[in-house]
Amino acid sequence: MGDSIGRVASEGTPSESKDVPLFNVRTLRCLLVCVLGALVLVPSVAAAAEPPAGQQPDVVVILTDDQRVEAYSRRVMPVVARQIVAKGTSFSNAFVSNPLCCPSRASILTGQYSHTTNVYANGGQFGGFPWFTDTSTIATWLDDAGYRTGLVGKYLNQYKGPYVPPGWDRWVAFQKHGYYDYSLVVDGTLTAFGTTEAEYATDVLSSEAEAFVRDTPAEDPLFLYFAPYAPHEPATPAPRHQTLFSGTQPWRPPSYNEGKIGDKPEHIRTLSRLLGERRASLDALRIDQLRSLRAVDEGVERIVSALRETGRLKNTVLVFLSDNGYLWGEHRWDRKVVPYEESIRVPMAMRYDPITGGVARVDDRIVMNIDVAPTIADLVGVPAPGVEGLSAAALLGGGPTAWRSDFLLEHDAFGNTNSVVPAYCGVRNEDYVYVEYLTGEMELYDLAADPFQLRNVAGRGAYASIRAELDGRLEVLCDPPPPAFRLPEVEP
Repeated sequence: MGDSIGRVASEGTPSESKDVPLFNVRTLRCLLVCVLGALVLVPSVAAAAEPPAGQQPDVVVILTDDQRVEAYSRRVMPVVARQIVAKGTSFSNAFVSNPLCCPSRASILTGQYSHTTNVYANGGQFGGFPWFTDTSTIATWLDDAGYRTGLVGKYLNQYKGPYVPPGWDRWVAFQKHGYYDYSLVVDGTLTAFGTTEAEYATDVLSSEAEAFVRDTPAEDPLFLYFAPYAPHEPATPAPRHQTLFSGTQPWRPPSYNEGKIGDKPEHIRTLSRLLGERRASLDALRIDQLRSLRAVDEGVERIVSALRETGRLKNTVLVFLSDNGYLWGEHRWDRKVVPYEESIRVPMAMRYDPITGGVARVDDRIVMNIDVAPTIADLVGVPAPGVEGLSAAALLGGGPTAWRSDFLLEHDAFGNTNSVVPAYCGVRNEDYVYVEYLTGEMELYDLAADPFQLRNVAGRGAYASIRAELDGRLEVLCDPPPPAFRLPEVEP
C-alpha cells in the first residue's frame, strides 16, 4: 500500500464488483481435508429444484461463538453433520473479514464490512453495540416482508437492554453473557438466571428457539437467529457432557508453540513459549470447547425436529456458521483477532432442500460472513440495501458463477487498551495473505508452500512482485482504512 492505506472497491452483485473473476480454487489443503471428510463422506452435486410456488422460505441462522473449523466435525456435532452438512452445501473456504465477535456479528446482520458498519471491536471506541446502526439489518428486511422474526442468544457485545432493536418480534438476548449466572432481556424485560443444572444457558436458549418455531402461526414465515454462547471461553460444558472427548490427543500442528518467531510482528515476538500450566490450560480449554458444542448440537436437533413436525423443514433455509475462529496455541497465540488462518477461517454450511436437494456437496469458493445477509435476502426475494457481500444462493446447487478471488481483512482496536494487536488491513486470496499494520510491519505468507504460516516472506526479494501486486489490491480494498490510521479519538 505504499505509505498509506487507500481506496476500496465495495462488493455488491457480481456485475457491480470491480474484480470478480471466475474463482478456481485448488483442492482444500491440510487439516481442512480431514475435517470436511469427517463431515461429508461422499460429496456430490445436487440437482437444483424450484422452490415451492408462492411460498416464502423459513430461515434459521445458527451462529456459534469462537468456533474454529477443526471443532466442526461429525464427532463433535453429529446433528449438524447429519441435518445440515449431509443435506446441503459446506463451504470449505469460509472466512470472516474482521475476526472478532462484535464486528463479525455486525457484518452477519448487515452484509457489510467493518468500515461500513463502523464496528471494529468489542468495546472502546468503534467497538460494541453503541456504535452499531440497527435500522437496516436482515431482521428489518424480513420483518418488513411479513416474517415473524426472533433472536435467541447473543446479540452484540456491550448490549445492555431493555432496548429491543427494530425488526425483531421475539427478543431473548444476553445482557450478561455466560453459561450460568447470566441474564437475558426477554422482549424488553430483564430476567436473571442462576447456577442450577436446569439453567444451563445453551439448554435454556434451545428451549426458547424450539418454542419460537412451534409458536409461530402456520401461515407466517419465520426467521430464527439462534446464537448460543458456546464454545466461547470458559467453554463450560453441560453436566451431561463433562467427560466427552476425554481421550482426545493434544493439538500439535507445526505452528503450535512456534519456535522461530523473529519474522513475526512485535505483538507475536513478545510472546513467551507455551510452557507448563499455560499449555495445560489451553489444552483443557480446547476439550471444553468441543464439549460445550454438544449442547448446541442438541439444540439444533430440537430446532430441526420442530421445523419438521410443523411442516416447515422442506422449505427452510438453514445456515450454520461461527463468528470467528480461535487459535489453540499456533504462533504462541491463544485467542482470535490476528489475521492467521485459524482466526479468520470459520465453519459454514447451508441447507435449502429446494436447491440442495438433500444431497451433500462441498464448494471451495471463497465465501464470507458478509455473504450471509445477501444470500438470505436473495433466497427470500427481498431487497438487501447497502450490502457489500455477495449472494451465495447460486453456489448452493454447484453451478458456475462469477465470484470473488480475494477479500479484505481489517481490524482496529482504536481506544481499546485491552487489545495488543495493532490496527491492520490485509488482503487474502487463494494463494497468499498480505497484511500491513499501523506500526509499519508487514506479513506475507505463501499459503501453497507454507499453509501453517511459519515463514513471513514480506521482505524476501523473490516475492517482491507478488507483494507489489497485493499492495496494489490493498489500496483498492482498504477504503476507508481502520480509524487508527486516520482519526483522533472520538466518542460515539
